[in-house]
Amino acid sequence: MATVFYVDDNARSRRLLSSILTECGFEVIAEADPVEALRRCKELFFDLALLDYKMPSLTGSQLAKQIKFLAPDIPVVLISSYTVLPASELLFVDAHFGHGTSLDDLVEAMRRLTNSKPPSRVSRRSVTAWPDST
Repeated sequence: MATVFYVDDNARSRRLLSSILTECGFEVIAEADPVEALRRCKELFFDLALLDYKMPSLTGSQLAKQIKFLAPDIPVVLISSYTVLPASELLFVDAHFGHGTSLDDLVEAMRRLTNSKPPSRVSRRSVTAWPDST
């Protein structure tokens, strides 16, 4: 089971996506504050960082840069309500999923980046588009 360190200041989005990722077979460590998340990621073991783009204090891109300096081999996935972000915002990001992305695409990419397999039980595929998490 891959461990995901998920940082999102929006409590509702954080609870919802954490629940979905858990159902999909990931272990989720969630954090609301990006500055606190940076401190915690120095103490935690995780296989992938999932970061919201728009947060106070640090953007997901800024946090991604810090995480990559601490652990260059950890994949970083950025989620946002923007369809496209400037290339400069994606320098330290392995994948970006923006507005209109399906949850299935996000989960599949996370599995690929962590080399993890879906849980053995059959689950219903989602056709819901990625909600605005800002």
